[in-house]
Amino acid sequence: MRVILMTGKGGVGKTSVAAATGLRCAELGYKTLVLSTDPAHSLADSFDMELGHEAQKVRPNLWGAELDALLELEGNWGSVKRYITQVLQARGLEGIQAEELAILPGMDEIFGLVRMKRHYDDGEFDVLIIDSAPTGTALRLLSLPEVGGWYMRRFYKPFQNISVALRPLVEPIFRPIAGFSLPDREVMDAPYEFYQQIEALEKVLTDNTQTSVRLVANPEKMVIKESLRAHAYLSLYNVSTDLVIANRIIPQEVQDPFFKRWKDNQEQYRQELHENFHPLPVKEVPLYSEEMCGLKALERLKETLYKDEDPTQVYYKENTIRVVQDQNQYSLELYLPGIPKDQVNLSKSGDELNITIGNHRRNLVLPQALAALQPSGAKMEDDYLKIRFAEVVNA
Repeated sequence: MRVILMTGKGGVGKTSVAAATGLRCAELGYKTLVLSTDPAHSLADSFDMELGHEAQKVRPNLWGAELDALLELEGNWGSVKRYITQVLQARGLEGIQAEELAILPGMDEIFGLVRMKRHYDDGEFDVLIIDSAPTGTALRLLSLPEVGGWYMRRFYKPFQNISVALRPLVEPIFRPIAGFSLPDREVMDAPYEFYQQIEALEKVLTDNTQTSVRLVANPEKMVIKESLRAHAYLSLYNVSTDLVIANRIIPQEVQDPFFKRWKDNQEQYRQELHENFHPLPVKEVPLYSEEMCGLKALERLKETLYKDEDPTQVYYKENTIRVVQDQNQYSLELYLPGIPKDQVNLSKSGDELNITIGNHRRNLVLPQALAALQPSGAKMEDDYLKIRFAEVVNA
C-alpha cells in the first residue's frame, strides 16, 4: 500500500490538496481512500458530500472517511475507559464527569494513527491518503513509539505481570476498602496491545518506499517557518518528505494595485520556499477565484497539481536532512550534491542554522534536540554536509 500524508499549518489548504490527490489516484485506477484525522474535519466539505467514520464511496475507485475519535476510543480503549470511570466514581465523581475524565488528553489524535494502521493491515486499498492534523499536532505523535516503548518496557510490562499474579490474592481485601476492583487482565492488556500497534506503525511510517509526507504551505513567513520546522522534525524521526506544495499564489494576471504589496511579498517567499527546501521539488498552485469545494473545483486543482503525473510516485528518494545520534553526540546531515565544503558557511542564531552557499542562503529551523547545541565542526562526505553539534561550554 502507498501511504501519503498531507500536513501543514492550519488553513493552508491541505484538505483540498489531499482530496485532489485522491481524485487523480482514483482516475489512474488505484483503489484510494482519503482519510481525515484532523479533529476539525473539512474533507466532507471539500468533496461537498456527507462522510462518516466508515469509508464512503465518492466516485469509482475513490472513498472518503472522517475519523470519529469516540468510536475509535470505544473499540480500542473501551475496557480501560470503563475501569477508569469506575475508579473515579468510587472516589465521589458523578457519572458524566467521571466518563469525561476517563478520556485522556490527546487520545483522539493517537487513534488516528491506529486507524491508519488498521487500513494498512487490511490491505483493502492501493493508496491511503491521510489528511492529517496541523503540523504541530501531527509531529507530536511521531515521538509516541519511542517514548511509549521506553515506559512500556521498563515500567508497564513488569507491573502488568505482578498485578495479574497478585489480583486473586489481594482483591477480596482491596475491593471493600477502595470501593472498586483491581484491573483485570483485559484492562491490563489493552495499553500494551495499543502500544504494539503504534510500534508496528512506526515501521510503516519510516519506510520511504511506501510512505511519504507532503508539506502544504502558503508563501507566508510564519507558514514557511513552521514547514521548515516540520521538515526537520520529520527527518529526526526518519519520516521521508518527498514534495512541497506551495498553495494560493496570486496569479500574474491579477493587476489590481490592492494586491501589489501582497504579490511582492509572495515573490520573496516563493524564492525562499525553493531555496530552503532544495533539493526537494516544489509544486506551485495558484489562488483560485472560487472556493475549492465540490468535485468540479477539485478537478481543476487536480489538473494543476498533477496533469499527466502519477501522484503515487516517490518524488524525491533521498533524505535531504538526517539527524544522527551517536551516544551523546548529535550530527546534522544535509544532502548537498556537488557542493564543495569550502563553499559552505555556517552560522547559528537561536533555533535557526543559517547555511550560505555562494549567493544562496538557506535557513534551517532545528529540532529541539539540536537547538540548545552549537555547531562544532563539519565535513563533506558522499554528497552530505555532516555538521557535528556539541554543548555550549561556559567559560
